[in-house]
This record gives sequence, C-alpha cells and structure tokens, in this order.
Amino acid sequence: MLEDVPRDPFADDPDDPAAALGGVDDPEPLTPAERDEAITDLADVEVFRSLLEPQGVSGLVLDCPECGEQHYFNWELLRGNLRQMIDDGRPQVHEPAYQPDPADYVSWDYAQGYADGVIDTEDRH
Repeated sequence: MLEDVPRDPFADDPDDPAAALGGVDDPEPLTPAERDEAITDLADVEVFRSLLEPQGVSGLVLDCPECGEQHYFNWELLRGNLRQMIDDGRPQVHEPAYQPDPADYVSWDYAQGYADGVIDTEDRH
C-alpha cells in the first residue's frame, strides 16, 4: 500500500544519483512469523496512535540497532513502513525527521504501557 507514503522523488529518473551505487538486492521474503509480527506491530501502532495522538504525541522514537542512534517516526511514516514491510518484505527508504522535538515522541515501551493502562482501566469499569 505505497499510496500511504510519499513517492520516491527519483523514481523513473534516468539521472538518479543512486544509480551509480548499483542495484539493491531483492529482499528475502518475510517468514510467516516475521509477517505476523509486523501485522501485530501495525495493529499496535494504530492503537498507540488513537490513544496518544490526541495527547499531542507525534509518533515513536526507536533505537536503531545499525547506527546506535534514536530515530523519530511520525505515525504515518511508521504505518507506511510497516505496511510496505508486510507487502514487500522491507521498509521503504525515507528521509529522517527534520529536527524533531523529542518531547513530542515516546518510546515503544512507553506507548505499550500507556495502552495497557488504558485497557486495564476500562476493564475495571
């Protein structure tokens, strides 16, 4: 469902500067377990967004295992990446957030704890 994410500005451009880097290997298809995990993550992101966006949270901050830095993802980018991973086996290349305000983002663990707390509170009433 690539319509959820911005189009590559160099798509179909014969002068694409990345062309000199050579082709990208086709990704290994997701295993059934990896696909199920991505589907679960997508459902979680939808719940997190529905609960946290009205509170002013712009998205999630995730630790990158490759570079060791934190990356800030708004809700749409998270959703688009997960959908593409489910459909194509890999997330799309994207521009990082430009000077995100860390106060506007929460960790996955925080979002999960918040959602669990809301659900637990609703179950008690």
